[in-house]
Amino acid sequence: MQEASRHLLGPEDGEFVQLTAIGVRFMIGGEATRGAFSLVEHPLPPRSLGAPLHTHRNEDEYSYVLEGRVGMQLGDGVLEAGPGDLVTKPRGVPHTFWNPGDKPARMLELISPAGFENYFREMAPLLAAADRDEAAMNEIRARYGLEMDFGTIPVLAERHGLRLG
Repeated sequence: MQEASRHLLGPEDGEFVQLTAIGVRFMIGGEATRGAFSLVEHPLPPRSLGAPLHTHRNEDEYSYVLEGRVGMQLGDGVLEAGPGDLVTKPRGVPHTFWNPGDKPARMLELISPAGFENYFREMAPLLAAADRDEAAMNEIRARYGLEMDFGTIPVLAERHGLRLG
């Protein structure tokens, strides 16, 4: 019989990495779901951008806000989600997200199918390095079918009153 505690992930448990402003806590990986989905938690500080406008080629994402407010752009539309709200981000649709408020925000991100959670693991050490290896980061993005529009960063920051850096 399996030990029940092996099926419990406490609020402080799980591997954690930092990607610039956004954190990533790994909760359920694809190995536990036979590749069906993965689940991560994203803490996001006040007035910070989660990512530039980007498009996933291989997976859908579902964002469930736990606390705070999260602004999101999906295609040309913009919305703001709060605790208990679920936002669907289909593959192929450019999107981004940010914390528009003065308090921390947290959301769960269900990724289907699984696999993209490993992008965060691979990018974290490269983003933390003093000398960033742009070629390596571009290779990782290409391997995961992720297109990013870095030119949107200053536009999003100005439009939504975000702090960068």
